[in-house]
Amino acid sequence: MATVYYTEMKCPLGTLVLESDGRALTRVRLPGEPKPAAGRDNHDSDDRVRDAKPFREATTQLREYFAGTRRTFDLPLAPRGTPFQLKVWRELRKIPYGSTITYAVLAHRAGNDKACRAVGAANGRNPLPIIVPCHRVIGTNGSLTGFGGGLAAKHRLLKLEGAAD
Repeated sequence: MATVYYTEMKCPLGTLVLESDGRALTRVRLPGEPKPAAGRDNHDSDDRVRDAKPFREATTQLREYFAGTRRTFDLPLAPRGTPFQLKVWRELRKIPYGSTITYAVLAHRAGNDKACRAVGAANGRNPLPIIVPCHRVIGTNGSLTGFGGGLAAKHRLLKLEGAAD
């Protein structure tokens, strides 16, 4: 059984729950995000330890982001996912602050123009929202589509970055 460290952090969206393996950030839970079913992308079978120490740099960088003074994150990350999901999440990190791309563009960047739905599913399973900026992916027609924290939170993040009015 692994130890999962966690802490809570207040932000303009509400309360984030940050999780770590003690070396790297493994998950950011958005306010209102449903907890995954047992045994599926969560750490329910792990020992959970509330400890803010492993999150000092993450909380500092997140506060800077919400204050508008940070545009990129420089943190050790250890998301759990399939090779395809990890590839999509790497591509998400390349989307510049204040920019948006469509699922079709993301599919192309991930190496498969026909994988829009698979890319959308991988985007929706991103365990590190905000830091791995899945909120920067929009529909082909420019509409805001799915976000674990809700469309209002997605709009708020894009507005903070100057990518929405």
